[in-house]
Amino acid sequence: MPFGWYLAIARRPVARNLGALAYGLRSLYYATSLHELALSGRTPAGLGFVPIDPWPGNAGRGRAIMEGRFFFAGHALTMEPGVDPERPGLAFEGGPALWAAPEAGRDWLAELHSFAWLRDLKVAGGLPARAVARALILDWIAHYGRWRRLAWRPDILAYRVTALISNADFIGQSAAPGFAPAFLKSLTRQARHLMRAGNGGVTGARRLTLLKGQVFASLALFGGRGIGRILKRLEREVARQVLTDGGHVERSPAQQLNVLRDLVDIREILAQAGQPVPLGLQAAIDRMAPMLRCFRHGDGGLALFNDSAEGESWLIDMALTRADAPGKPLPSAPHTGFQRVTVNRTLLIADMGAPPPPGARDHTFAGTLSMEMSVGKERLIVNCGGGPGLGASWRQALRASAAHSTLTLADTNSTEIFESPGTGSEIGKHPTEVTGRMAEADGAVWLTGRHNGYVGGFGLIHERRLWLAPGGEELRGEDLLLPPGMTGPARAGRDGEDRKSAIWGWRRNRPKVFHLRFHLHPGVSASLVHDGAAALLRLPSGDGWQFRAEGGNIALEDSVYLGSGEVKRSGQIVVSGGVTAEGPRSGAVVRWSIKRVAEQ
Repeated sequence: MPFGWYLAIARRPVARNLGALAYGLRSLYYATSLHELALSGRTPAGLGFVPIDPWPGNAGRGRAIMEGRFFFAGHALTMEPGVDPERPGLAFEGGPALWAAPEAGRDWLAELHSFAWLRDLKVAGGLPARAVARALILDWIAHYGRWRRLAWRPDILAYRVTALISNADFIGQSAAPGFAPAFLKSLTRQARHLMRAGNGGVTGARRLTLLKGQVFASLALFGGRGIGRILKRLEREVARQVLTDGGHVERSPAQQLNVLRDLVDIREILAQAGQPVPLGLQAAIDRMAPMLRCFRHGDGGLALFNDSAEGESWLIDMALTRADAPGKPLPSAPHTGFQRVTVNRTLLIADMGAPPPPGARDHTFAGTLSMEMSVGKERLIVNCGGGPGLGASWRQALRASAAHSTLTLADTNSTEIFESPGTGSEIGKHPTEVTGRMAEADGAVWLTGRHNGYVGGFGLIHERRLWLAPGGEELRGEDLLLPPGMTGPARAGRDGEDRKSAIWGWRRNRPKVFHLRFHLHPGVSASLVHDGAAALLRLPSGDGWQFRAEGGNIALEDSVYLGSGEVKRSGQIVVSGGVTAEGPRSGAVVRWSIKRVAEQ
């Protein structure tokens, strides 16, 4: 484990360290027979309230599960199902080979134990699908009905409780007489544990998922007991996590969608149960919907910032429809730190915000000042993307600055990121001052952003200036590496501290090379032209764009793209150059442009 990881842990807020320690100590108790005894009690004869689950499943994945093929988090595992519709509840015995599956990874196991795939079986339909669902539930109860660290992690438990409650009608139809008592007993025990979990040692969006599970459990199993207390905690958590501009504190488009879905689900079950909807919950939904639209490209998918993939456009449409919160995409989200520019058919989305605060860093990527560009429904400039189930080495690579369309200095990340199973993400040195602003003049739009993530190690500020021309047919950019205090009219703050860091940084680590990267969507073809002085980019529609740069050498290199949920080969433009380390003109300046070319 790198020393920086331990330093990052030490820098965490005391409250978070104590919270994780407290949950760890409680886990020792959860593994005892005393805890099992504490979960016992009266089991209701049935659910007092069954909410309507509006989210459709994936019929193909449901049929695959019926055939014993489980594909979660980018990994597939095949079991022999042995399904016998005449013997529901006895036909599918996966056992530890399924529920523990060490080769599958933690993300795969988390999705399996969440039981969110029940809606996939539901849409597959028919008696065989119900038989498989019941068999898997009974198999899980047999092997994981008692507390286990991963399977009963509060957010995973909340997913499972919510899924079991929402699909209870589907599961119970045509069941043998012995199924319902076993199902309800296990569900009630899980719900009791969830209701007593407090914050459960989880942070960020996972805490909202926990509260959602508690709302469902309270209304469906316990007659609304404790619902007032749960909703007060929910309002406090929403106020902390949903920023003034509607962005979620984790700054991830994928998490923006997930949190909005959770909040809409909570609002709906409260309305169905005749409970008042908290004003803070409704206000958060109203703010989050326009911000989600801000993250969408012309193809309807999400931008690839901070652990996001494109997602399914129909699902995003459905989330926005259910949110019932009109509002155009925000052009500028100063609290979340994103800028969005649309001129004619050209769309530009830029990350000009600082990393999120402690407790909200599980999805932090080192992509400060990165950008994406699309033309109509076609993506041109992208980031590499992210998502669960990729493995530690893949994930670490995708979190790096080099996996983003931005500048890297001396092959160093602008934000140090450390990840460890069970403890979540921590960051070390990172930009503490990030600014972004937008201006318009004569139909053109300017974006200017800067960060000090390279000051501590190298004594340089990275500043990016973007200009999108009227008509949207040319994007000009300027990326600068400049010492603090020598940055012209837009000086970085805290000059004394930055100057000290700059002097120390130059002596410690003199950078020699920078790389300015523009990752291309897999549908874009690229070739060097004009003896390597430019690159011609061709979109799938045949639309052509030319890239030029001065201040560095242009090269075409291989890249990868994970925005569609699978690893695809792609390309990238890399502009490389040296950094001047002496004198008043220390640093580097790269000027570049992407201009539409007329059809030949």
